[in-house]
Amino acid sequence: MSDAPEPPPRGYVPYVPEPAVELGPPLRRLPLSAPLHWLRLGWADLRRAPAIGGFFGACFALMGLAVLMVFRHAPIYTLALCAGFLLLGPLLCLGLYQVSRRLELGQTPRIEDALGAWLPNVRQIAIFGFVLLILEMLWGRAALVVFAVSFDGMPDFAGSVSRLLSADHLGFIVAYLAVGAVFAGLIFAVSVIAMPLLLDRDTDAVSAGLASLKLCLTQPAVMLFWGLVVTTLTVLAMLPYFAGLLVVGPWLGHASWHAYRAALGAD
Repeated sequence: MSDAPEPPPRGYVPYVPEPAVELGPPLRRLPLSAPLHWLRLGWADLRRAPAIGGFFGACFALMGLAVLMVFRHAPIYTLALCAGFLLLGPLLCLGLYQVSRRLELGQTPRIEDALGAWLPNVRQIAIFGFVLLILEMLWGRAALVVFAVSFDGMPDFAGSVSRLLSADHLGFIVAYLAVGAVFAGLIFAVSVIAMPLLLDRDTDAVSAGLASLKLCLTQPAVMLFWGLVVTTLTVLAMLPYFAGLLVVGPWLGHASWHAYRAALGAD
């Protein structure tokens, strides 16, 4: 009796598994110290184009002052203004990404080029901006729910930050910061490299957002460190009266371009 296997039936086609398809562009493995390197490169770009950086830094500082003035005189509109500025901020950063891109190519950056950086891929950038707007509207709605649960009507802060941070409002502050952290983390995850990717490559908003989310999910330690660096520097730059944003704003914008370059490399 032969042990040879029986021949397959006529017309049989063996199953060959499809090779795994990688979702989005391939990402580089980043060391934990990478954010510090991005800060050094961003600082070098700021020093090479200080006038353009100063212009965008002034925009960031004026946005912060506008929020402060509205909080003092009409606090009920503060949240809406913050949502608008959270959408405007990434669009302004496109100009800083363009400056770093020009410097990387050995070209001389110009302010008009930086201001029009969104034009070549305006449709996809607008779609991504709409996604950010939806997330920020959900954030605002969640914040209003926290207000409604914590207070009987609109609390009387009288435009004073010290009153807001008093011990009487500790429960509200914890809940408000927790909700903010969730939405801020989500917005950071889908946008950390999405905007420079939309600027640098002919891609769509969904692919850019997924690439950014993939980076945060596959390398959470590095991106958590980067998010902590960005948050710490931004908070420190708010004192006094947002003056630090004159430097920190463009510095982080340039550094974010190098974060994208480190993760994806040149096209």
